[in-house]
Amino acid sequence: MNLFEDLAHVVHIPWVYLSAIFAAVVLMMAGLSVRRAATGDGGVLPDEGVSIRNIVEVVIEALGDLGETTIGESWRNYFPVVGSIFFFVLVSNVMSLIPGIPGSTGDVNVTFAWAIISFAVYNFVGIKQHGWKYIYQFMGPAIMNMEIGGKHYHVRLLAPVFLILEIPLHFARILTLGIRLLANMFADHTVVLVWLGLVPIAVPAIFMGLGLLVSFLQAFVFALLTMIYIGQALEEPH
Repeated sequence: MNLFEDLAHVVHIPWVYLSAIFAAVVLMMAGLSVRRAATGDGGVLPDEGVSIRNIVEVVIEALGDLGETTIGESWRNYFPVVGSIFFFVLVSNVMSLIPGIPGSTGDVNVTFAWAIISFAVYNFVGIKQHGWKYIYQFMGPAIMNMEIGGKHYHVRLLAPVFLILEIPLHFARILTLGIRLLANMFADHTVVLVWLGLVPIAVPAIFMGLGLLVSFLQAFVFALLTMIYIGQALEEPH
């Protein structure tokens, strides 16, 4: 059963787009709810008990601390992208645990789309930070330094070898990001659906709990790797 697929036959739009739109709407509604709570009376103080605002603030604070450690002082400039990736992937992953409303991260096009976005962002950051010198990231370490005409030059004798290795490895990050997310979500959701069909009472609840953990971890890993790649792109090549 796929409610998005049934709706897709009516509106003539692929179900994965509808699922992605649904996830985006959920995120916008959650964002508006948090903003309203934070700007209202007593917005400085956290809500009592467990609320959407408290959960979102805890997650954002944890991601922010990790971003500061991984990226550096300029982490705030890139956190909107990392946060968007994390929350969209998380919501889409959790959706797939609910029978009838599969998340878009179960589709190969979506997982690779986010992988390409991550790849494009960190390379853009590196080029913006270093200019044409960003190519040094792919040329290996400098074996010696030379001074000619008052200017210092880093001699990278192994550059041809490193270029042949590093450039394909960087593009391979798209594959690893996309395949890791797709494979883990497919395996996790398949197990949940199988148990729902066999024993539709207690046992599936255990796997749904594990599925919730896996959904969070996969979103976290995707965001973490993006931050690591951004941090590496910002580093000065040696």
